[in-house]
Amino acid sequence: MLEVESEIIHGQKLGSRMGFPTANMDIAGRDDIPNGVYRSVVEVDGVEYTAMSNVGVRPSVDGKTRLLETHLFGYDGDLYGRRLKVRLCERIRDERKFASVDELKAQLERDSIKILSM
Repeated sequence: MLEVESEIIHGQKLGSRMGFPTANMDIAGRDDIPNGVYRSVVEVDGVEYTAMSNVGVRPSVDGKTRLLETHLFGYDGDLYGRRLKVRLCERIRDERKFASVDELKAQLERDSIKILSM
């Protein structure tokens, strides 16, 4: 299991617009983490949340910077500026480019179903 601990930074807010708001972390220098989508776990204020994380450059939205983006299932709050630890438990697929935001959203919905059933 890989862990990343860092401060949450602002992103493009695309995840929120698709119904999957993410906590974003700069992972410069973390070449030990393969790009892809992961089932993950994040603890916030003593509560553990199952999460869905993406490591990579977000090719579907012309991303350039490699980030860790994490959606916490069941969490509703502001994490900007907080320091969190994300435990990447299981890699479920490669990061890939989608033809449209709608196609990406549909894949995120499938990924979330898979992660929540694990």
